[in-house]
Amino acid sequence: MNNQHLDTVRQWYPNALTSIETIDRLLDTIEKYLGLKPEQLMHADSMCCDDVNAIQYPPRAYQMLGPFKMGGLNGYPFAGLTGMNAFAHHVPENGAVVVFYAPHIGITNQGVIGEISRIGQHVNSACCGAAKGALGKLLSGQIIEGNINSLDFQMNTIEQIFLHHKERILAAQNQIFEATQVMYEAIDDRIEVLVKQTHYPCKYVILVGAIFINGDKEMGSFCQYKKFDYINLESGERNSLMTEYYL
Repeated sequence: MNNQHLDTVRQWYPNALTSIETIDRLLDTIEKYLGLKPEQLMHADSMCCDDVNAIQYPPRAYQMLGPFKMGGLNGYPFAGLTGMNAFAHHVPENGAVVVFYAPHIGITNQGVIGEISRIGQHVNSACCGAAKGALGKLLSGQIIEGNINSLDFQMNTIEQIFLHHKERILAAQNQIFEATQVMYEAIDDRIEVLVKQTHYPCKYVILVGAIFINGDKEMGSFCQYKKFDYINLESGERNSLMTEYYL
């Protein structure tokens, strides 16, 4: 990995790491502090269904069981309680559930945020396209309060999330950056609700919230963690491993 690429990403996300290093640190931290190996972890992710995320998915993540796919457009956990309950009962009894959730955003090798150069294309395209589309409708006043159509349910949901934070997004120095922050907070809130209403027959629930960053085709992907918590299901105690993750 070219250090220059990481430097470019860190202009926007100063604590970002390559997605490969992210997964290495995640698994190493869990094994060191919780004593669990990858095959004891049932992995679910709530990420955007954009094909670039499949292309750039870190290979070592497949050492865990799964992934169970919770997310739809821009990573919102559209699988809901049914999805959360489904994979919760696939976990090894002596292991843990790892829920990784993140909206994604593109950054080109020139440092332009909100777009990337994709394989086989000569012109940059939006990333996340759904977020940029919803932002465009917000800027032009086309989003109607409460308008959610079954034909475009996921996109309409993102539009409503942005509409409810309209002033914050419009006032931001960079609107797509801020919209992605808004999306992360909405995903984080929903994941917390789903977790509280789900029974897990294992030792721990591990919650990892982040921004997933797609680079140009030659750059690879990156990630900046925003949460790394684990919940001891026997005691109910909750702690963060964020400090240990960055050691």
